[in-house]
Amino acid sequence: MELFTDTLPLANPPQLSRRKLVGAVAAIGAGGFSAPAFAQFQVDVRGVGLTQRPFTVASFQGREGAPAAVDQIVIADLERSGLFRHVVVNGEVLNENTRPDLMPWRALGVDALVTGSVNRLPDGRWDVRYRLWDVVKAEDLGGVSFPVAERDIRLAAHKVADSVYEKLTGDAGVFSTRIAYVTQARKRFSLWVADADGQNAQVALSSPEPIISPTWSPNGTQLAYVSFESKKPVIYVHAIATGERQMVANFKGSNSAPAWSPDGKRLVATLTLAGHSQIYSVDLATNKPERLTDSVSIDTEPVWSKDGQFLYFVSDRGGSPQIYRMSALGGAPKRVTFTGNYNVSPDISPDGKTLVYVSRVEGGAFRLHALDLDTGVVRVLTRTSADESPSFAANGRMIMYATRIEGQEALMTTTVDGRIRSRLAGSVGDIREPAWGPFRQ
Repeated sequence: MELFTDTLPLANPPQLSRRKLVGAVAAIGAGGFSAPAFAQFQVDVRGVGLTQRPFTVASFQGREGAPAAVDQIVIADLERSGLFRHVVVNGEVLNENTRPDLMPWRALGVDALVTGSVNRLPDGRWDVRYRLWDVVKAEDLGGVSFPVAERDIRLAAHKVADSVYEKLTGDAGVFSTRIAYVTQARKRFSLWVADADGQNAQVALSSPEPIISPTWSPNGTQLAYVSFESKKPVIYVHAIATGERQMVANFKGSNSAPAWSPDGKRLVATLTLAGHSQIYSVDLATNKPERLTDSVSIDTEPVWSKDGQFLYFVSDRGGSPQIYRMSALGGAPKRVTFTGNYNVSPDISPDGKTLVYVSRVEGGAFRLHALDLDTGVVRVLTRTSADESPSFAANGRMIMYATRIEGQEALMTTTVDGRIRSRLAGSVGDIREPAWGPFRQ
């Protein structure tokens, strides 16, 4: 695996970026990537003062004949969270029915042991099973069976990792969720959908014109995004399973920065119907816009609170881009960010307690910040210099974002406290505009 250090070279902010306000959307459309696209990732984890729980996964019975190495996928998922450290063992095969002697595992410093099997069923499906052991307490923590079609065996492995993660941490795992992101290969832009580990990547849309701002529907079956194929920014809704899409905002001027309502019935977006960027609600049944902000300033990048009560958005009404909150029905906004003179790209945690955003710091670097909305405490999460597009995982424990490292764009994840960061890096190319999908239903 490629290693990286906490001290990274400074980079100039990338050209194609939602970091800039929508008033500069024409410049966004003219920006571009410079390297071939890639669809799969490798992962490194670094953390300062990090305590990781040691675990091991015994070789699953039947793994040799399976179409995917389920046990290795589980290991990679748990390590990618940054909370666990895999202890390499001798490859002993233990299935979910084995009652292992836990003393030797304890002697190896293992806290948790995962055993399991992969078996072909008579109907052609595969049955993935596992059992989790608390080695320290000598307790059987139970297990689960996931019968799946062959094409979904990697998904079953991710679900095993989700289940193990939840049993050991108390939080729901997000390894079986999906991500979306944008690449450009030469003069062609592509919108990708992939598993959370970057595997099984599929192109949802390919276009010679820029694609920006992908965002997931609450049920994870659709993406809304902005495409410039009409030589102007237009918002589409795209069905993941069928590839069918619907134009939902092609009003006069610019249509950008879509965000789904929690009930999936509306989008909020930035439109220039008033002659400058304002926030509107668009009913997906009628495609009719309703204006929510009424200012002479640029209002953009709206996001919903998960309870549907509030909208967070960026506005320069105070003289510089800052983040504001207002009722989801409109009304008088309240300023939220007061640290820094350039704060953009907000996302709100599922529990509504943490606002993550990108702030320009001294020297012109753009870095990821987190604001505790209860205490007002702001934490700088990164040391890179060109961060953008933060997106919370469905469990609220991790944040995915785009940045630039050693001259190339890359996707990163970080914990909310910034202590654990993972780089998602491919062999060649740049990736941008990440969006982390919801729990699969």
